[in-house]
Amino acid sequence: MIKTLNKKGFTLIELLVVIGIIAILAAVVIIAINPARQFAQARNTTRRTAVSQILNAIGQNMADNKGVFTCAAGTIPTTATELKSGSGGYDIGSCIVPTYISSLQVDPSAAGAQYTDMTNYDTGFTIMRDATTQRITVAAPGTEIPPETAIISSTN
Repeated sequence: MIKTLNKKGFTLIELLVVIGIIAILAAVVIIAINPARQFAQARNTTRRTAVSQILNAIGQNMADNKGVFTCAAGTIPTTATELKSGSGGYDIGSCIVPTYISSLQVDPSAAGAQYTDMTNYDTGFTIMRDATTQRITVAAPGTEIPPETAIISSTN
């Protein structure tokens, strides 16, 4: 008589195959989701929103002042200038906050971008007025995803 052993369980090969399939599926899901790209897209959306808010506040200021942007900092420069307090920037804060916008937003990943109050801020955004057409452009130069060299901007 031949005795047969009935062992229950999985063989090593079966376990390795299942682990391999799970690893492949996990890799495909991680690549499809791409968390770094999702975070970069979220930061770019924040930039677009902030640029639009600032430009809308400028437009509201102009509407209240018969089409002329009125600001203690003077006229908007004709070259791209950083929106920040202090020297080396265009201090737009007191002209639009809190009348036209509740607070200034900052670029989420720009080096040095911060907002403490209206006397101490650096948005990481730039502003300029075209000398010929008088159109105002607010831009976020620090975009992160394709194309990396693109600038998020809005023109009024």
